[in-house]
Amino acid sequence: MTFTNKDLKNMIIPLFFEQLLVMLVGIVDTFIVSFVGESAVSGVSLVNSFNTVFIYLFTALASGGAVVISQYVGRKEKEATNRASGQLLMFSIVFSLILMMFVLIFNESLLKLLFGRVEDSVMQACITYLKISAYSYPALAIYNAGAALYRSMAKTSTTMYISIASNFINCIGNCIGVFVLHAGVAGVAYPSLIARVFSAIVITFLCFNKTLTTYYEKKHVFIFDTKMLKRVLNIAVPNGIEQGIFQLVKVALSSVVALFGTYQIAANGVAQSIWSLAALVGVTMGPVFITVIGQCMGAKDVDSAHYYFKKLMKITLIFSIIWNVFILLITPLFLQYYQLSSQTKYLIFILVIIHNLFNTIAFPFSGPLSNGLRATGDVKYTMVVSILSTVVVRGILSILFGITLNLGVIGIALAMCADWSMRAIVFHLRYKSDKWTHFTVIE
Repeated sequence: MTFTNKDLKNMIIPLFFEQLLVMLVGIVDTFIVSFVGESAVSGVSLVNSFNTVFIYLFTALASGGAVVISQYVGRKEKEATNRASGQLLMFSIVFSLILMMFVLIFNESLLKLLFGRVEDSVMQACITYLKISAYSYPALAIYNAGAALYRSMAKTSTTMYISIASNFINCIGNCIGVFVLHAGVAGVAYPSLIARVFSAIVITFLCFNKTLTTYYEKKHVFIFDTKMLKRVLNIAVPNGIEQGIFQLVKVALSSVVALFGTYQIAANGVAQSIWSLAALVGVTMGPVFITVIGQCMGAKDVDSAHYYFKKLMKITLIFSIIWNVFILLITPLFLQYYQLSSQTKYLIFILVIIHNLFNTIAFPFSGPLSNGLRATGDVKYTMVVSILSTVVVRGILSILFGITLNLGVIGIALAMCADWSMRAIVFHLRYKSDKWTHFTVIE
């Protein structure tokens, strides 16, 4: 398999801007809702941490599909790619509808279980935001499925244009909801829902285009193809378990954060929005690793896989250094526009410094590199390592640093960085061992 510099550029740049625009949704929501008050900011940030559990499950499912589709594309087996694409869409719809109904039924109980100690005003904001955002779960899952299909074909510019339109809808809607309708938390929740539904409809329509390398066919969408679905789930389930536990630990830690007071909750929420922006390079390069390494392994070209592992890691590290320094430099400018206390702003800046340092040196190996290993079929090892690191390193150190040493949200951030560092070391050693060359995704 050969990917020219132009091919990689055409994948990375549109995907970078797409992910940038996706992350701006959270930043815009948090920024605009800050005009409602710190309780609203806290409520939105807590629910976003909860919603991320489900978002990552949809992403894990889509990634499983992307690995299988990429390998079939590498083998040039068009019928098989279409079957894999159809099964991915079908299961994404079913799975997301189940999760949506679960959250709509048990939303208040779940929130009180996780964040029961927060102030009443924060809890009311949480309930409002979660009830509305739950309706967007199917749209998120459907969009992720379609985006996985396009990324597997290295057609990332399409998803970028959809994100541009989606974010425009969301931004305009936020302004109308908060400043015109004075709808508070609901004023930022509904525009996000509308934007996500729009993205899902557009990407699905495009995925039925029969001129594509792979596309949806009705006959593959409305049936259970057990054999093909199993191949997708063999990748998706370990990844989903890994991501689910990872996000559940984060949610549990959010309940710990809730113990530190409203100003620390607000600081952590805003910092997480900036963190998501800083982590953009790692998030961008993950799908690139899946597409490139997946196609190489599908074509049984291990030498090319070796070459692109090294090349993509080099690109990730250089890009990550430049981007994280840039985000750190503009953070004080960001904070000028937030309607928050000086104490909260100072804490946000400290959190961003800690995050960006480790995001530069550790996350490229703990994030994108692990996606490359998954693209080869090496999913159980990455799952076990990630779960152990999340629970043992992040979980225990968060309690130790945050509560025992009384570092608050700073302690939580340090534990997160320790988790990244552990994974980075282990995944790099796994790559160097060449054990990933012996796995099979498709027969």
